[in-house]
Amino acid sequence: MNRIGAGYIGPMAIGAPHAEVIVEDLHKAFDGKPVLAGVNLQVEAGELVAIVGGSGCGKTVLLKHITGHFLPDRGRVLVADHDVPTGADGAPPMVEIGSASERRLDEIRLHWAVVFQRNALLTGTVLDNLTMLLRETRGLTPAQIDPLARRALGDVGLDPDLVLQRDRDMLSGGMAKRVAIARALVMDPVLVLYDEPTAGLDPEMCVQIHHLIERTHGTQPALAHDRPGVVRTSIVVTHDTELLRRLKPRVIMLHAGRVLFDGPFEDFARSPDEHVAPYLAQMHLLNRRDPDAH
Repeated sequence: MNRIGAGYIGPMAIGAPHAEVIVEDLHKAFDGKPVLAGVNLQVEAGELVAIVGGSGCGKTVLLKHITGHFLPDRGRVLVADHDVPTGADGAPPMVEIGSASERRLDEIRLHWAVVFQRNALLTGTVLDNLTMLLRETRGLTPAQIDPLARRALGDVGLDPDLVLQRDRDMLSGGMAKRVAIARALVMDPVLVLYDEPTAGLDPEMCVQIHHLIERTHGTQPALAHDRPGVVRTSIVVTHDTELLRRLKPRVIMLHAGRVLFDGPFEDFARSPDEHVAPYLAQMHLLNRRDPDAH
């Protein structure tokens, strides 16, 4: 059944009946122009969710509210706090981002990873990019970090011996994207957020990134060893219609600052809504654009 704005919740991972992200009546405007005008959604633990919609509809703005880099004009965003023991029901407590201190948010963010649209790699080598957060947040030694960095690079299909000492500026677009995902993986996150991970990449590289997202989503974070209910949750902001076809995520479409569609990809592809079909038809063109041009 097609559900337009009905708050469809996709299949939850077994053993993880709790929310990872809750967005309630979220409003945000810039220079008096509304971007988000009452967004409501809930992402359950273990879900793979794609957030789609035309350029300028607020996808990245929504993502930045989830990460706490933007605060709402009205409404609120709550996230699961995996930095503390779970409650009697096995679910982590939910924390409202707007009322949490920056220090508290930093502790919560240790269990997240963001793959940025333009990769946001630091100046320096691949090794520098993979190890900085591990050194600063977990106090690991180089001997402890090296196998983690090598494994993360292997997971994204890169040879550690060839790329660990390679400078950021010597990476191709596809390699830089893989390193950005490896940097996310090395932190072993519970929540992974991707901002247009395949924008501007060639079709062959897009397929490889699709498989990486799927494989990463399907693995359990290390925290699950101590807390069996912990599973990985993935939120992907994208224009990539082939990603939707391959991974079959729950699809949330934003339009005019609100959730227009929330449901399975199969229903999204068949939606009779007048805004969905034209967007589907232009998705491949939007995804092919050079992200640095916008």
